[in-house]
Amino acid sequence: MTSSAPPAVFTERQLRDALGQFATGVTIVTTTNAQGAPAGMTVSSFNAVSLTPPLVLWSLGQATSLYPVFLRCQHYAVHVLALEQEALARRFAARDGDRFAQVDWQPNAEGVPIIQGAVAVFECALRHRYAGGDHLIMVGEVLRCQRLGGEPLLYHAGQLGRRLAPQSPGVEG
Repeated sequence: MTSSAPPAVFTERQLRDALGQFATGVTIVTTTNAQGAPAGMTVSSFNAVSLTPPLVLWSLGQATSLYPVFLRCQHYAVHVLALEQEALARRFAARDGDRFAQVDWQPNAEGVPIIQGAVAVFECALRHRYAGGDHLIMVGEVLRCQRLGGEPLLYHAGQLGRRLAPQSPGVEG
């Protein structure tokens, strides 16, 4: 039995505004292109999938200029940005320019750029790619991870840098 969804009763803008109420962390996902040069972009669609095996996912818009690069990659790194890295998030979100110019990074064992200063880094091997509407869902197995500490950069309602209020007593996290 197949069912078709009823037509949407909201605009794309209304959907974006509603989704914007979900606060997320801000990441930069890095890899290398076919020539071995560093490539990376700002991503807010990052989630844990599984602890055993250790899997994480992020999604990539098919319209992005880096879509072909990430479509062929086998390894990548997800950097959870620190509050102080807002300018870096904006740089890696821009369409033009050398995103890695004057950025402190080192290649990992697979050659993937690891950016310094993030609050956490997940070094991944690609395990699955799934079509998801106008995005590609990338699932990676975490090969190495680091929790480096600091306050994370957040994205909420179209704004970067908002801080969470201190945790109230009695709230579990």
